[in-house]
Amino acid sequence: MKFQESFRCTIIRAGTSKGVFILRNELPQDPVLRDKVILAIYGSPDIRQIDGLGGADLLTSKVAIIGTSTRPDADVDYTFGQVGILETKVDYSGNCGNISSGVGHFAIHHGIVDIKEPHTVVRIHATNSNRLLKAEIPVVDGELAVEGDCKIDGCPGTGARVMLDFSDFGGAITGKILPTGNAKDVLNVEGIGDVTVSIVDAANTVVFIHAETMGLIGTESPFKIDEDTELLEKLERIRSVAAQKIGLVDDWRNATKESQFNPFIAMVNSPKAYEDFTTGKTIEPDHFDILSRLLFNQKMHKTYPGTGTVCTGTAARIPGTLVNDFMRASAKKSKEVKIGHPAGIIRTEVSVDMKDKQPVLQRAAISRTARMIMDGHVFVRKSQIG
Repeated sequence: MKFQESFRCTIIRAGTSKGVFILRNELPQDPVLRDKVILAIYGSPDIRQIDGLGGADLLTSKVAIIGTSTRPDADVDYTFGQVGILETKVDYSGNCGNISSGVGHFAIHHGIVDIKEPHTVVRIHATNSNRLLKAEIPVVDGELAVEGDCKIDGCPGTGARVMLDFSDFGGAITGKILPTGNAKDVLNVEGIGDVTVSIVDAANTVVFIHAETMGLIGTESPFKIDEDTELLEKLERIRSVAAQKIGLVDDWRNATKESQFNPFIAMVNSPKAYEDFTTGKTIEPDHFDILSRLLFNQKMHKTYPGTGTVCTGTAARIPGTLVNDFMRASAKKSKEVKIGHPAGIIRTEVSVDMKDKQPVLQRAAISRTARMIMDGHVFVRKSQIG
């Protein structure tokens, strides 16, 4: 009698996240059983995820399900899931730009796409939002390149540069870059009052708020934010009211249950000096264009999400948004937008045109690195999956 089932998978560090990448046909077709398997692979629910592959952190509790493409203009299908740590849930409501940077590596390693040197372009159908992402993967002597001079803050060392083009991701979640049609909105939030926000949808939806509205500077570390339960409760209420306003939930009180991943919420401010919490190094304000601290699942991101980077860069290019208001004036004419996050700086190249007073995304590119860590089989107890 078999007491465990095995599933072939690959662990990839992608950007500043890490996840299990697994072929679609390795998993059960039934979505309920599929999610039971994924949760068991990660060792959830458990705060330490000690009996699985999860790393007890939101940035390492992510899954990428890869399959042959169901679109003629793509090479692979990619479904992203945020795996609950304490919750028995896999959230498929959003995208993950960091994990996206590992999809091309997985596709090349598994022979899903043909290798071309020096770069293999992998066209990725992001099924969560039905959008097309292009990844440019460096290849040397028929193998995935590992070494390179690309440095991304929040990950030690350097690696081979992976370019990701999110140009097709304008309005990815709601269908509009400005879901309400406005660069700013005033939300009436129970127990707080009127709050001015900018809601922008590019790759993922983000609710932007001025950090000083919450009594903060915007330089705070993840630990300071995460231990402030009163602040987190207020931010969640603002996020939830915004989710209702743009139609992601019918009632803001259900936002946590129905839409944990989207929207993100980010507190922004003009550039100010702060300490990189991973190294203690001071990040000088003249090195970046906009200061931001982003939260999802009621936890502050320890670096900055790739999709959040695209959305923040897009917001920076739209006159009248809070990001545009508080960003460095000189950056409004530059090619890049540089975002100061808790562990350093992330850059994005974004171009937005205004048509009939509404933004149209022309270019949204970020550079990441990725590396395969393990390829093999993970074992799951049969009693966990029925």
